Order: sequence, then C-alpha cells, then structure tokens
Amino acid sequence: PGFRLGLGPELAPRLPVALVSVAFLIFFWWRLRSEWDERVAWFASAMLATSAGWLAYSHVAVTDLPLAALFSAAVLLSLPYAARGERALMPAAAACLGLAALDKGLVPLVLFLPVIAVRWRDWFRPAPLAAFAVCALPWYILCTLRNGSEFLNVFFVQQQFGRFSSGALQHIQPFWFYVPAGLLLMFPWFPLLGLAGRKWADPRVRVLAYVAIFGFIFFSASVNKLPSYVLPLVPAVLVLCAIGLADRERAGWWLVAPIVLISALPMLPAVVAGSLARGLSSVRTTFNWTEIAALVVVALALGVIASWQLSRDVAFGLAAVLIASGLLWFEQRTFPLIDRLASARPQWQVYHLKCDPGETRNLAYGLYYYSESKLPDCSILDRNGTAGVR
Repeated sequence: PGFRLGLGPELAPRLPVALVSVAFLIFFWWRLRSEWDERVAWFASAMLATSAGWLAYSHVAVTDLPLAALFSAAVLLSLPYAARGERALMPAAAACLGLAALDKGLVPLVLFLPVIAVRWRDWFRPAPLAAFAVCALPWYILCTLRNGSEFLNVFFVQQQFGRFSSGALQHIQPFWFYVPAGLLLMFPWFPLLGLAGRKWADPRVRVLAYVAIFGFIFFSASVNKLPSYVLPLVPAVLVLCAIGLADRERAGWWLVAPIVLISALPMLPAVVAGSLARGLSSVRTTFNWTEIAALVVVALALGVIASWQLSRDVAFGLAAVLIASGLLWFEQRTFPLIDRLASARPQWQVYHLKCDPGETRNLAYGLYYYSESKLPDCSILDRNGTAGVR
C-alpha cells in the first residue's frame, strides 16, 4: 500500500514498522496500567520507548519489531488468565499470537510455551483456537496451495529448523552472544535488571520472568544468532524492571548508571557506523578523553543529585528526558554516517552498481532490494571479463 500511495522505497517499508512501534507503546501503557498502575505503566513505557533496541528497530523495514509487538501483546493479554483465571482476553491473546506467527512462523509459538504451561487446558478451547487459526492459517494455506511442498520445505525446514541447528545461514555465534546483545538492546536501562526479581509471589511477574528466561535460553541454544532475535523479550524484562523500581520509595543509586551510560554516546557514532560497514575489529578512531571524562563527571553528578535529592518519580522523569535527548542526538549524528558508510542506498543511487562487490552481507541485501533482483558477484564477472563493479 505504501508504494501505491507514492511513499517511495525509503518510507513505504519503514512507515508501517514505525506506526506499529508507536501503537504498541500506547497499548503497552494501557495494559500495564490495567494490570498494575500508572506508575508501572509510565516507567516501563518510557524505558521501552528510550531503549536502544526498540528505537533502532523502529526505523528498520524488517519484521523483528512487529513480531516483538504482537508477541508481547499476546503475553500481556494473557496475564489476567495466568493470574486470576479470567478468560475474557484469551481469544485476543491468541489472535495476536496468530499474527505474530505470520511474522516469524513457529518462533512466537515456541516463545509462548511458558505462558501456556501455567494454565494450559483453556488455551485449547474453541475460542482461542479459532482466533489463532483465523489470523495465522489463511496465509500459510494460500502459500502452500500456490507454491506446493517447496514453500513448506524452505520456510519451515530450512528457515525455522535449519536456522536453529544448521550453520548454513552464516549467522553462527557463541552461546553467550545474547548476554552483550541483550544488554545493548536495553541500553541504557539494563542496570535496572537488578530490580527485576521483586514481587516474585505475583503470578504475573513469574509469567513475565519465565517468558524472558525461557526465550533467552532458547535463542542462546540456537546455532544462528542475530541481536534482533531477542527483541521480543525486551518488553517483558523492562516491565519487571519497572515493577522493581516502582516498589522502591526512592530511586537510590539505580538511576545513576543509566544517566552515566548515556554520557558515552558521543564516543559511539563513528564506532557504530564503522562496525556496521567493516566490522568492529576494523574500526580505528580517536577520542578526546578530557571531554569524555568531563561528560561522565557531569552525568554522574546529575545522576546522584536526581537519585538522592529528588523523589523517585521526578528522578525517573529527569533520567528519561536526558536519555531521550541523548538518543535523539545520537540518531541525528549516527544515521547519516551509517547511510554513507554502511548502506546500499548511496551505492545504488550514485553508481547504479551492476554487480555485488561482495563487501558485506548487508550491502548485498540492500542492493538486492534497490535493484529488485539479485545482482551477480563482481569477482565472477571480472574473471569472465564481461563487467566491472560500476
């Protein structure tokens, strides 16, 4: 629809993802206010909206954020049943799960197993099953009828089971990969993980914790790993952090670390853009350590004053404003660098490449998108003497 409205190749695929992101944040706040209170809702929503992972994937035309939004919506809608046995929202939760299955196939179903395990019998009643089937099955049935068994083999065997167990997709990472990747997605709020274990007696807290822990173990066991895979776990984890923070009378030291971490952003634009273009090991840059030390000292002072002299709610509000401002500045400085160094867009628009130079997989995928066809490898064409890079 975006292309038909004339939005162009940049806005058409990205605008729906951005709209889903905003819509989910509104839904997120509403559900948390209904289940807990406005304080937990505001804390969790502000943390999610100003987390590096959520902001980054709200700009990218991939299905990871819609999956995270729909899966998290299913989890939140299931909490009344898990906590109190209320079944009114179960069909809505099943419908969201069905829509999530359109994004990533079997993945949201596996991640939802801890929710089903709490009270499993009623999930197989006619209403939830029908809601899930109406949302998920028609597209898969039509694709199978049109493409036959090849669709089932490629989508489920190769892309689902193969992604978990085979290295053919070339995203092999060590088991511990999601420790730093998960912290990066929650930047700069991950220090509040120390508050996530509070109120364990609440069954809703246990469900959110089970979802996060099981999902982390599941993705860590997979052979292929990308940072975006664990994005669906971030909303649940930040809710646990928000509950822990709301349970304290004062913020204490907990908000100092996020404020200090945001002061590191001036160091990162060149590092992020360079690592996306050539890999982190190839990045060579210098820093003005005097300015950085001054920023850290100022941020530390602000954090201590906010945490110990202001009320918890005011301190959190100040931290959220500082973090949002810092991330907005970072976005304005970094995105042009990424576009120039790591994006296929200028390569295609300026040079109209006729082949893939083979520099990075991201460049290859980008050229595939802009050219609307898979370009041949430049080294093969050069060897045959039929074409150059440009």
